[in-house]
Amino acid sequence: MTDSTNPTPPTGDLLYSEIEEDLRASVRSLLDKRSPWDTVLARTETDTTTDLELWKVLTVEIGCAALAVPEDAGGAGASWREAAVVAEELGRAVAPVPFLGSAGIAPALLLELNQSDLVGAAASGALVAAVALPFSTAPDDSPAGVQTRDGKLYGSVTSVADAAAADIFLVPAGDAVYRVAADAAGLRRTEVVSLDMTRPLVDLVFDGAEGDLLAQGVHVPAAVGVALRIGAVLLASEQLGMAERCFEMAVDYVQMRRQFGRIVGSYQAVKHRLADLWVLLTQARAVARYAAECAATGSPDLAVAAALAQAHCSVIAQQVAEECVQLHGGIGFTWEHPAHLYLKRAKSSAIALGTPERHREALAELVRIPTPTVKAH
Repeated sequence: MTDSTNPTPPTGDLLYSEIEEDLRASVRSLLDKRSPWDTVLARTETDTTTDLELWKVLTVEIGCAALAVPEDAGGAGASWREAAVVAEELGRAVAPVPFLGSAGIAPALLLELNQSDLVGAAASGALVAAVALPFSTAPDDSPAGVQTRDGKLYGSVTSVADAAAADIFLVPAGDAVYRVAADAAGLRRTEVVSLDMTRPLVDLVFDGAEGDLLAQGVHVPAAVGVALRIGAVLLASEQLGMAERCFEMAVDYVQMRRQFGRIVGSYQAVKHRLADLWVLLTQARAVARYAAECAATGSPDLAVAAALAQAHCSVIAQQVAEECVQLHGGIGFTWEHPAHLYLKRAKSSAIALGTPERHREALAELVRIPTPTVKAH
């Protein structure tokens, strides 16, 4: 929260830079070739729902996981703005890769804890890292799923995203964070049924698992909060890319589909629905880009921007995905059409890292909107 005595630093240009557009083109070209929607759908029916081969290409050849990591820590020295552009493209393709966890939340936490060696390994693609928190955890939540006893970890964490492919887990336990290998004795992970089949969720059980202490102290909960806010920023960009693709599919379809001898898109009611969606997308792009800029510059408004982006983009992504299904008519409800992949991703991501309602509550507290009081009769 900023005020007149502590003004917000000037915000950079929120338009996409030439470098960002070049990065977008590279990622989109790769995804068009390696991860078309029918390939994504086919993978959901296999035992390996995460595309590790695609992830290796994204990390090694394009360097997507290294974008926000400083050069002295083994990264590319770009920023979270560039990472947000990648998130948009991955959302557009509903790509089954662990970008949000291993290139977003985990490295953000490691950077806050000054763990440069682990950050560099994740940035290079040498390992996949996941933070052992429920995917529904909001930045201001205080999860208490894991405890320590005699130097070992005990407890359970449900619905962890990007955990199926993880090589290591960053495990918050009170005021400490531990590194635990995925194959450590005393750690069990069980993949659970998820609405979004392109982003598997895993339940973790720690039964005397051993881990390396990475950091401990009163600063650790705040570091976890920062990492989750970065995750919320990237998730908003992912939702933006997903919604934009749904809008494009709907526009393309109504321009070719005929009903009662007319192109469906020529009906005024359909035009109005699409115009309304375009306005919503423009608003979503504005808040998502501002959040990415705040993350990239370390702005004091990051908490406000992240809460605003998630509160808005979660709702917009769902609405556009639902309209995409409806505007496609009967074919939009079939398994053989990609619309259901986007709708499921939109629905599941709406409760990820905090629901829109939770973020609106946080936003009200951050900007000091008083809570309504009900007078007793």
